[in-house]
This record gives sequence, structure tokens and C-alpha cells, in this order.
Amino acid sequence: MKILSAKQLSEADKYSIQKENITSVELMERAATLVFEEIHKRLQGAPIPIKIFCGIGNNGGDGLVIARHLIQHGYEVTTYVVNYSDKRSEDFLTNYEKLKDITNNWPQLIKNEDSFPDIQTGDFVIDAMFGIGLNRPLENWVGKLVEYINASQAFTLAIDMPSGLFTDKGPEKNSAIIEADYTLSFQAPKLVFFLPETMDYIGELQLLDIGLDREFLAKLESDIYLIGKEEAASLYKTRKKNSHKGDYGRVLIAGGSYGKMGSVQLTAKAALRAGTGLCSLYIPKIGYQIIQTALPEAMVITDNEEDLITSIPADFDADVFCFGMGAGTDRKTVTAFRQFLSEVKTPILVDADGINILSENKDMLDLLPEGSVLTPHPGELKRLIGEWKDNFEKLEKTRELSEKYKVIVVIKGAHTFIVNGKEVFINTSGNPGMATAGSGDVLSGIITSLMGQQYNNVAAAVLGVYLHGASGDIAVRELGYESLLAGDIADHIGRAIMELFNGESIDKR
Repeated sequence: MKILSAKQLSEADKYSIQKENITSVELMERAATLVFEEIHKRLQGAPIPIKIFCGIGNNGGDGLVIARHLIQHGYEVTTYVVNYSDKRSEDFLTNYEKLKDITNNWPQLIKNEDSFPDIQTGDFVIDAMFGIGLNRPLENWVGKLVEYINASQAFTLAIDMPSGLFTDKGPEKNSAIIEADYTLSFQAPKLVFFLPETMDYIGELQLLDIGLDREFLAKLESDIYLIGKEEAASLYKTRKKNSHKGDYGRVLIAGGSYGKMGSVQLTAKAALRAGTGLCSLYIPKIGYQIIQTALPEAMVITDNEEDLITSIPADFDADVFCFGMGAGTDRKTVTAFRQFLSEVKTPILVDADGINILSENKDMLDLLPEGSVLTPHPGELKRLIGEWKDNFEKLEKTRELSEKYKVIVVIKGAHTFIVNGKEVFINTSGNPGMATAGSGDVLSGIITSLMGQQYNNVAAAVLGVYLHGASGDIAVRELGYESLLAGDIADHIGRAIMELFNGESIDKR
């Protein structure tokens, strides 16, 4: 699914209106009626006080349509017009008159702090004040109204997007933004819905298809895509019955140091669970018995050093190498990694301390084989690309890094971003329980496994990230957020793959 800009969605509106020979008021009626139907489906006529706050533009027009339908279906509705200007959109005025025609309770004007209505915790608030066209922070009493609504702790539904949020830039410091419990957005997701600094304003998200012209939408160009189950399933490669372990990748995972052997064990376990045919680990001597005991399916090669890695065999017969988890940043390990990069020819995956080494020795980035995958968490990314003013700038800087060194960057987070040059893929699977030690090590193992199975490296990263999140989603159904361990994520990879196809038999794929 493509992420579209506010400008592109506006163009799609205009094109659809022209092609269908309808008015903008009719399109607004269609969109807002879908919102009403979603509300009605959930409330089923419940006697809950509904308070709708409408701006004076088209987002406010949507709110007026919703109010009219709710009133006609017997709901207890009070409509407020946030009168921050004397200008009104034509579609707002048209629907204002329609609302007046069906009720004696005309919308109430809010024009300063003295006219703020009483809002109780049990009220249902609908935010239809500002939509995707907002380009400056909400100020004065309008900003205070937003803060007042947030403080009420009433359930808040945002129409299209929470008021105060921008579509193409991060919020300014201390901006007033509606903290929605639920957002019903039109047609296509917006990038701002998935960025770490803004996603919490969205609450639960639902997209409504308002019938914009599909052919026009298909032609719109976008470099940013949302990845869900359907997209992930399309990347999956079926296995031939007549095959053997050598067909599914030889991987070498190098890492670990004294006290940090669990990380490479988790990575190797995940790689095997994701389908790797032959998995070998290159570790310091201290980890030999640990890995051989914990993971008998893996083969183990040890460094000459007892507690850390001092060399990495670039000539090892592997389809893909993985380095970094638990490796530490000792001078000897840095030297070993540098030597390895100067010799290795195939793309590699670099995680954890491998990324920290690259951050401290930026010249080593030039040695990375084209198509390699880096998997930083936000702190590691900051050491790689420097500070950023907001997440839009963070994304742009990551794109520049990816383009310059021709690598794929996986930015781990609640919504993990996979950056391949200008292309960005945003993952939708996963849950808060996955914020646990070792979760990233499991992710590295899954992606490494898919790279070794000859998936295109971008596809390996995209599918790997989705499966990682889906495995966590399956595990929390049994364990809950608090009890989820990284090993549990690895243990559920097989289930996640099966659920790509709704439990169909593998033979039928």
C-alpha cells in the first residue's frame, strides 16, 4: 500500500469528482457517511453524549455530515463550531445549512476560552477541527481548546487525522495536538501516522476507502510503502519437494564475547527457525559449550581468543555473513572486522556492536559490500547519521546514508522502517511486548536466513521484519506483553510463516 502526500490525495479528490461527475459536497457526504456507519456499528444507539468539534474548513464539513446522520438516528449530539476565522469553505457552509434544516439545536459557536463546553470523562468526542491541510501550529485559545479536550480524558475519535498534526513535518515544541484514541482516516495512510514522535497521537488507526478513482491512485508515484500481511505473503518463496539443506543457505554468524553469548545464540536460533539449511557460528572460545548445548542444530567454530573475537574467516563457504551481536568494541575486534570487510565479497548483515564499530570508524562504511543490511535501533542510528530535528529529517538522513553506501538500513522501532535508497517500507506487525532484550538479535537472524535462502536482500529485509513482528504477535496471544521473551519470538517464526497463508497446507501454496 502506497503512502501518499496531502497534495496527492487532494489531486485524487479533484480527479474523482471530475471523472464521476459529482460535486465535492457529494464526495464529502460519501466519506463522512462511512465514518457515521463505523460509529453507528459500534455504538448501536447507546445513550452516550456525543460532542462534535468542527472546524470551518472541509474537515469541519465532514463533522457536520456526521452530526446530521447521528442526530437522525436518535443519538444525543451536541455540535460545536470552532470559530477561529470569518472564512468558511463552501462545503462547510452547505452542510451547515443541511444540519440546521433537520434540528432545532443549531451548532454552538466556540470563539474563546469562556465558551468552552463542559466535557465529562464518559463523553464521546469527535475531532473534526483540522485535517491534512494544516501547516502551522494551533495557537491562542484554539490550542488551549485542544489541550482542554485532551485533559478531559473523554474518548476521542479523530476524523482523517488528529487536529494539530502536520502531514509533512514534525510537530513544533509544545504544539497542541489532539491525542486521539481512534483515528478514522480516508483512503490512504499518511507517513506521520507511523513516525515515533507522532504515532501516539493517532491511537488505533482504521482506513476508510471513500471510492477515489483506483486507476488514478495506481498511477500516483510514491517511494514509501506500508507492509502488511498481503504484501509480506507476496514475497514468500515456496520450496521444491526435491531439495536439500544446501538449497536453503549456508550462513555464518560471528559475534559474542564474555557474558554476551546469548545474543548470537538467539540470532542463530532465529535463522534456523526461519529456514536456514546450514548455520555456523564463529565465536570466542568461552561460548563453545554454551552454543553446543543450547543449539545442537548449529555448527560452531571458535576464535583463538578466549573472551572475544580477533578474526573473522571471510573465506568461509557461506552464502551470507552476519556480524555484531554481543561482539563488543575491543580494539582487536575492530581490527578483525576491518580486515574481514576488506576481504568479503558478498553482502553481509551488520547489527549491534558491528554498527557501533562502523559509527566510530566511519571510513569502514566504504568497505561494506553493496546490498549489505544494517539493523540499528534509534540510538545506534544516531551514532551513524548524527542528530536530527524531527523524524522526517531522520528519514532523509537515513536515505542519504543508504544511497551513498548502497546499503539497506532497517530502523528498528514500533513501526520498523526498511530504507533502500529513496524507497522506504513501513512495517505494521509487532507489539509493545517485543521491547525486550534480544528481540533485535532475533530479527537479525531472520533477515540473515532469508538472505542466505537467496531472497533479494530488500525482500529479505521487508519479509524478515514482518515475520519478526508477526511472530511476536502470535506469542503475546499466549504469554501477554510483559512475559514475552526474545526466545519466544524465535519459537513462533514457523507459526508466523504459516499464518501468511491463513493456515493453508504448505503443499497448496
